[in-house]
Amino acid sequence: MRKTVHVTRDRILQATLRLIGEQGVGAVTNRAVARSAGVSLGSLTYHFPSQSDLLRESLRTFVDNEIARVTARAARLQGADPEQAADEVEKAIVDFAQGPEQIASLELHLHSARDPAVREAATRCVEAYDRLAAAILSALGIPDPERRAPAVVAMLYGLAVRRLATGDTSATGTAEALRLLLNGTHP
Repeated sequence: MRKTVHVTRDRILQATLRLIGEQGVGAVTNRAVARSAGVSLGSLTYHFPSQSDLLRESLRTFVDNEIARVTARAARLQGADPEQAADEVEKAIVDFAQGPEQIASLELHLHSARDPAVREAATRCVEAYDRLAAAILSALGIPDPERRAPAVVAMLYGLAVRRLATGDTSATGTAEALRLLLNGTHP
């Protein structure tokens, strides 16, 4: 029974992220999510009594999956030089840019500005990216990595918005932008 509850909950969360990525936060209605997840309306409201609960948990699920994905990639950067690291970051972004998850995550971040119940999950996501960026910068020998990490994360978020706005799925230029930023950090 417990495993079934977990599977149902995961299907609901994945369906929510997919809907947000394909149609925006406004498309997230109980009926649309239940239909997309293949569950009853009662099951949906049992797991998520409010829209804020559903959106917050969807972003948390995305964050947990993203942290695991990016952490695995970051482990490969141990001992890399900044040139290799920039190329690896660009590859990671190309892998990610293909699905609706990137749009969904950005939509949920914007939505968190209007919904304090979702803001905690968005803050957690940004903080996780900051910690990961600091760890990568530290492994690369970049001085004062905790202070510089938010600039790297902000640049990557900005480049994500640019890619989405232009329809570019190649992430071309990401490595070069990262190199430019990293080279500017050396005294």
